[in-house]
Amino acid sequence: MSILDDLSKDTVIFISGTPCTGKTTVASDLNGYLSSNGFHSRLIKVNDFAIDNDLVLGEDPDKLYKVIDIDGLNECLNEEIDQRSNCILIVEGHLSHLCEGADKMIVLRLNPSILKNRLEERDYAESKIQENLEAESLAVCSAEAYEIYGDKTNEIDASDKSVEEIRDLIIAIASDKMDCPVGSIDFMEWLLE
Repeated sequence: MSILDDLSKDTVIFISGTPCTGKTTVASDLNGYLSSNGFHSRLIKVNDFAIDNDLVLGEDPDKLYKVIDIDGLNECLNEEIDQRSNCILIVEGHLSHLCEGADKMIVLRLNPSILKNRLEERDYAESKIQENLEAESLAVCSAEAYEIYGDKTNEIDASDKSVEEIRDLIIAIASDKMDCPVGSIDFMEWLLE
């Protein structure tokens, strides 16, 4: 029996998390894996989607990131969701958890000490690194996702897992074979160090 046997061909999976938790890598791998196993799947990268749909309102002068029209993003994403037919839609990006329409909401979590190294490797400013580490320790993305999705929200600790292991967990969650409930991952100790 294959891990894919119970996966609906019409599933919508959102993958969110703090920057540098592995969302893009995992979502791309999942999309490729599904496509190579006979599924019609499509990957939407939220940042590119926002730019392509003219949803960038400007740039935050202090934090130097794009400000996105979340209501517009939600509306455009839901139009895409409504138009699909027999297609697994994977929506990847830090803002995806603020939008509606997922059958399963996946939040990738990462131990802050590993996250710190990844953020530094990408040359994030020290203030942005600290902000992201605190957000990860406090499970901000999970809490925000849970407000919209409740029990459809699942957390995966990516700290010690390969891309393939994470992908397989997402498939198991999307197939209703497994739950990884919010609150099962706790990085609060990092804040106290």
